[in-house]
Amino acid sequence: MCRLWGFIGAVSNDVNLQDNRIKTSKYNIFTFLPINLFEQFQRVANAYFSVLLILQLIPEISSLSWFTTIVPLVFVLVITAVKDATDDYFRYKSDQQVNNRQSQVLIRGRYSMIFLCLSHLHTQFGKIILYWIHTQADILLLCSSEPYGLCYVETAELDGETNLKVRQALTVTSDLGDISKLMDFDGEVICEPPNNKLDRFTGTLYWKGNKYPLDNEKMLLRGCVLRNTEWCFGMVIFAGNSWFLMVLFSTSISCVYIFLLCLDGKVTDSLINILSTLTVVLFLPWDTFQISAVFSGFLTFWSYIIILNTVVPISLYVSVEVLRLGHSYFINWDRKMYHSPMGTAAEARTTTLNEELGQVEFIFSDKTGTLTQNIMVFSKCSINGQMYENSLFKFFDSSLVEAIKMEDPAVQEFFRLLALCHTVMPEEKSEGNLVYQAQSPDEGALVTAARNFGFVFRARTPETVTLCEMGRTVTYQLLAILDFNNVRKRMSVIVRSPEGQIKLYSKGADTIIFERLDPSSENLMYTTSEHLSEFAGEGLRTLALAYKDLDEDYFKVWMKRLLFASTVIENREDQLAVLYDEIELGMKLLGATAIEDKLQEGVPETIACLNLADIKIWVLTGDKLETAMNIGYSCNMLRDDMNEVFVISGHSLQDVHRVSSAGHVEKTDAFADDSVFEEAIIAEYALVINGHSLHILLDLACLCKTVICCRVTPMQKAQVVELVKRHKRAVTLAIGDGANDVSMIKTAHIGVGISGQEGMQAVLASDYSFAQFRYLQRLLLVHGRWSYFRMCNFLGYFFYKNFAFTLVHFWYGFFCGFSAQTVYDQWFITLFNIVYTSLPVLAMGLFDQDVNDQNSLRYPSLYKPGQQNLLFNKRQFFLCTLQGMATSFLLFFIPYGAFPLMVKEDGSPFSDQQAFAVTIATSLVIVVSVQVRLQISQNTAKTGLLNEKRVLFLSWFDARLLLDRTRHALLDCSQSPLHMGEPDGVLCHIICNAERRLVWHFSEQFPIYR
Repeated sequence: MCRLWGFIGAVSNDVNLQDNRIKTSKYNIFTFLPINLFEQFQRVANAYFSVLLILQLIPEISSLSWFTTIVPLVFVLVITAVKDATDDYFRYKSDQQVNNRQSQVLIRGRYSMIFLCLSHLHTQFGKIILYWIHTQADILLLCSSEPYGLCYVETAELDGETNLKVRQALTVTSDLGDISKLMDFDGEVICEPPNNKLDRFTGTLYWKGNKYPLDNEKMLLRGCVLRNTEWCFGMVIFAGNSWFLMVLFSTSISCVYIFLLCLDGKVTDSLINILSTLTVVLFLPWDTFQISAVFSGFLTFWSYIIILNTVVPISLYVSVEVLRLGHSYFINWDRKMYHSPMGTAAEARTTTLNEELGQVEFIFSDKTGTLTQNIMVFSKCSINGQMYENSLFKFFDSSLVEAIKMEDPAVQEFFRLLALCHTVMPEEKSEGNLVYQAQSPDEGALVTAARNFGFVFRARTPETVTLCEMGRTVTYQLLAILDFNNVRKRMSVIVRSPEGQIKLYSKGADTIIFERLDPSSENLMYTTSEHLSEFAGEGLRTLALAYKDLDEDYFKVWMKRLLFASTVIENREDQLAVLYDEIELGMKLLGATAIEDKLQEGVPETIACLNLADIKIWVLTGDKLETAMNIGYSCNMLRDDMNEVFVISGHSLQDVHRVSSAGHVEKTDAFADDSVFEEAIIAEYALVINGHSLHILLDLACLCKTVICCRVTPMQKAQVVELVKRHKRAVTLAIGDGANDVSMIKTAHIGVGISGQEGMQAVLASDYSFAQFRYLQRLLLVHGRWSYFRMCNFLGYFFYKNFAFTLVHFWYGFFCGFSAQTVYDQWFITLFNIVYTSLPVLAMGLFDQDVNDQNSLRYPSLYKPGQQNLLFNKRQFFLCTLQGMATSFLLFFIPYGAFPLMVKEDGSPFSDQQAFAVTIATSLVIVVSVQVRLQISQNTAKTGLLNEKRVLFLSWFDARLLLDRTRHALLDCSQSPLHMGEPDGVLCHIICNAERRLVWHFSEQFPIYR
């Protein structure tokens, strides 16, 4: 709990006094090296290779020079350090720019209070600040240049939303507009500590012996920009590293899926090391059992750990990150995912999930704003049991206009409710031109409909709402607002009419409103329910409207309880919810509204394409069952040619069993049998279910092609995703556009946000974002599939070439007494992965395509191998390992058998070890280069260019070998390497590379999907 006093800046012991300095940078000149190295060595890979480096410094263990490990390790550390230093430098410059901004702070002068222009560093808790444009601390709004303490702000820096939001000061502080009045302000604020929720603030202002509740509507967070407001005064609540955005910054744990296979490879590598070394130790020739022999075996064990560690080199980790970064940029640069009307491009907000995009089995989608446009149009309504509609989607019913003219009480009360019960702010752009600033498109449509029928919402103050009813101006006293939230699913206002009558007006979900109706509305409720079902069957969004007359004495008692509950700090929301429920009981039904929200462009085609890719699509919506089913048919999720559509609705376990036993789901038991599983995959089933029934019939739901969950809350959306994640080993994707979808997006393996009409909170919580639902098929079927295909090919080839490279040492051990001697030159070991074989494998991992993007979309079934993880699994890893072992065997034993038969032109034999090593090394580079060329599915210009560079490098390398008859520094040969120019040496190379064809034909017997 924080306690702050206005003006003097005094703070209790509950809060540590600090200035407004922000610091997002992590390093300085002195701490960069130790902190950065500490962070880097917390990574398992760097720590592992550091241990290897330490072992290599022990002469009794290592037969390799220290630089074979330290060069790649230092290379990785330096690259990472430069990147971290660059990022931190830009953060430092940004911090300096923000910290050096000026603020006008109210301070005590010698004779009076004055505003002094000071750096933001001196903006402390409790200070009174004057702001003109940007707010540089989290402040409590005291007053502004606008009437009634109104303040219009833009919060794009916080949540990405560009629409104006309204903040309003307390009535008791709204007139503190000059220094003389501010001098008398000595209020005390008690509030909760800083949190990371943009829409939540709980506090209480104590001033002049009274308590006043504070919420987020009274706060201006740092980063807000004043619009249509000249100035505002505020009291600093949070500053420095306590402000909202600093609390919001947190390190997210990113999902790593396919790269765990690399860890599997590392474990396999370790097992091979241990088993091979133990085999060596056990079968060493022993004369007698001696302590020295045991110690020698112990040293040999660690020697082979060092020699064989190149199966998984440190360059693998760097290469994977480079590939992921490249794949993310390809998504960002895709012009076919650019939405020109909004100027919004696709954005990969993470680099660690690209491969998982090619393995998605379940998509969980919101409806409103995700499948639909979220542009609301008032279409139909039901008032006092009478339905009003028009065949066109431009609502104008002559009978309703006539009823208004006849001053029908029910009709007038209906539109009066629409004009009063909302949080819309009017803005008069020009004389007679009212523009409504609505936080929800639904509210904007309803208030506009009321205006079109003669009930014009004109103005709002903290205490009044002014309407123009059929040309007559009427001002209602605003007594209380019972806010909407995702749990209540309704909003209510309490107003006093000019005649002194107190009324409660409420609108919300029909099931919620009907539960709170007076028994006298029972017959009207049945009639209205029929109308609502008809509206929902047409895919319209519905709301029920009700009102209640309040007794003056009862309201006074209830209002006192409300004021007390609104000023407590702990459990304020729970206490308010109880009071809201109490006063909203016994309402009388007025009618219902129906709003149209059309589908986005390309939604049916996208869903049909994803269905062909065997991706199961679940729609999670809070709408009625009929609305959800209608949308299902509209967007091609439900079709007439489906075998059957199961509809399951129940509020308890007994209800679900009752529906099942009645025959609505007679095939439920059959789905559980293995014999029906294939039928369920081949045939197409759909399931429409409510949130209460889902966990009971999860297995059935997962077998259906389509599942629509209606009447689900935001929390239930996340629980549905978590339920499937927990019980089904499948990759899940959640897509939504609003704040109520954030929990669902964060729960799924992959979160996708749509930047639409409901702001940017879903985008900020997502891993990928774009503007339209139709771009999802390109994200998955093109970029996701390519990323998975490329990464699998990369990993398979990487393990193949490193097994071929490393296991030559194992074969060589049989001929050197397993003394842990190496075949290759040490510089060759050092540079094999970071120079000799780096470009081709990166080219394959970045640019290779088995099919182009058009065919990926034309044949969605190509996506299925990723769902079944066919391209890189334990079997494929074993085949890559086996192929690498076979290649290493041939690379070693063909030269070994050929060298005794080969002689130079002068008749002298090839007798030195260096020539043997050079032959194997050169053959290895050629073999793995040919392999990557054969493995590339499409020889694009980019992969071809990198391979040409590779060939040029090899040509220069071999030319150096042919021309330099003296010591070659790179190879550290003690004799002339001209052996490579001898006919027998060239022939040996040809034989070694001919075996590549044999291995290729062998691999064809175990085809990898191409």
